[in-house]
Amino acid sequence: MSLDKILSIGGKPGLYRLLTQTRTGFVAESLLDKKRVSVGAHNNVSVLSEIAIYTLEEELPLREVFQKIQIKEKGGKTSVAHKAEKIVLEEYFFEVLPNYDEDRVYASDIKKVIQWYNLLHDNGITDFSDDEEDSSEEE
Repeated sequence: MSLDKILSIGGKPGLYRLLTQTRTGFVAESLLDKKRVSVGAHNNVSVLSEIAIYTLEEELPLREVFQKIQIKEKGGKTSVAHKAEKIVLEEYFFEVLPNYDEDRVYASDIKKVIQWYNLLHDNGITDFSDDEEDSSEEE
């Protein structure tokens, strides 16, 4: 499953898998407890494939950040808990992404990235490659 179908819904914990669209929004399933929720147009929803992290040079897609974490952790979960202290989180993120913009990426953002990565890993969503982008680069 690609990150195109994984959502973060404002005000709700964890991540959600997009199941189906309705006339007024869509139905999503929580990756935490598998409960289904109906989400309307008034909710603040972010698709993980559209999120990027600021670096000193550019904005790096979240999928690429997840790939870097995956390489660092050799395919396993993160060695740092998302509830770790701010300095520990920043040191870990600096190891993963040495050129991240420390002025624009906050500790709360790092917490979310680590929490999301571990949640995706727990649910067997570990393929962070972008097939469309890879095939267009080869041509």
